Amino acid sequence: MHVRAPGKLNVFFDVGDVQDDGYHDVASVYQAVSAYEDVIATPADDFRVTVTGAVDVRDVPLDDRNLAVRAARMVARELDQPGGVHLELRKGVPVAGGMGGGSADAAAALVACDALWDGGLSSARLHEFAARLGADVPFALLGGTAVGTGRGDELAPALARGRFDWVLVTNAEGLSTPTVYAELDRLRAQPDITPPRGTPAVDPAVLQALRAGDPVALAAAVRNDLQAAACHLRPELNTLIETGVGYGALAGLVSGSGPTVAFLAASDAAARDLRADLVAAGHDVLHVHGPVAGAKVVSFT
Repeated sequence: MHVRAPGKLNVFFDVGDVQDDGYHDVASVYQAVSAYEDVIATPADDFRVTVTGAVDVRDVPLDDRNLAVRAARMVARELDQPGGVHLELRKGVPVAGGMGGGSADAAAALVACDALWDGGLSSARLHEFAARLGADVPFALLGGTAVGTGRGDELAPALARGRFDWVLVTNAEGLSTPTVYAELDRLRAQPDITPPRGTPAVDPAVLQALRAGDPVALAAAVRNDLQAAACHLRPELNTLIETGVGYGALAGLVSGSGPTVAFLAASDAAARDLRADLVAAGHDVLHVHGPVAGAKVVSFT
């Protein structure tokens, strides 16, 4: 069973204060983009995973720390499946890059194992499993464009017309999401005169720009509260954002917890030009577009 799931960008990410349990409530606008994770599930006696891909996969765990393996075990328990599964992960989303590649693996594994074992699990049940696995996994199931609240897993589809072109600059050295959140909390704890933060909320201008299919308006509204923390940990990200905007990007922002930087382009042609300039400057670059569909079966043999 071959299932494909997309990576994501957070085109807007409002992060609330840290809660007593150490987590943060957020308000996010996700967009699924055309960088994909492919999961091929084959019956086996136990649970095994192998990983290949067009990106650096050296840091991907091959045991139960891997979200895809955990997803497969979850479906097996639900279906009283006596056997295991071999999961072959073919990764196209940068690892530890803030684009939800591991979450896409988990979403694809849920769909693949349910289909492989003819489980017939409902979308609601798969979403429940996805939310247990991680905040970004439900969106990898859904795809498209969506507003995420709570921990990011309470999703409401959002209308996005047309196509948005993004140019991504990847980084071989990932950033730990918990480390970036901890840095955000540290920065926010410094004395300042800003008012207390309320419940996280999405700026209506983001949703209006998406509905209009207007990249210029979207560029004026994108925001990521984790960006300051990621750039404090990696100051070179600020320089990179300035470089991309200087080359003609409408806007640049850190994707999720980073260190991938996403540049919004005015069109497909503008994105191609931007990509060429960034490649010439020595960067590793991907040109993707969104929104695209969530996890879906590609083939069954």
